[in-house]
Amino acid sequence: MKSGRQDQAEGTFHKVKGKLKELAGKFGRNSGLEAEGKAEKTGGKVQEKIGQVKKVLGK
Repeated sequence: MKSGRQDQAEGTFHKVKGKLKELAGKFGRNSGLEAEGKAEKTGGKVQEKIGQVKKVLGK
């Protein structure tokens, strides 16, 4: 099981990576890449929140 800090770090990484993909898709007029970026960004936000909850619970 990952620590809360590790989940937060990975979540932040995925948020940034998703945002970059989303922007690349917008500028390149590639709707598939843009959608993929939005999905990855959302997944990163969820993972980051899970990490915050784990830190509060002490896991």
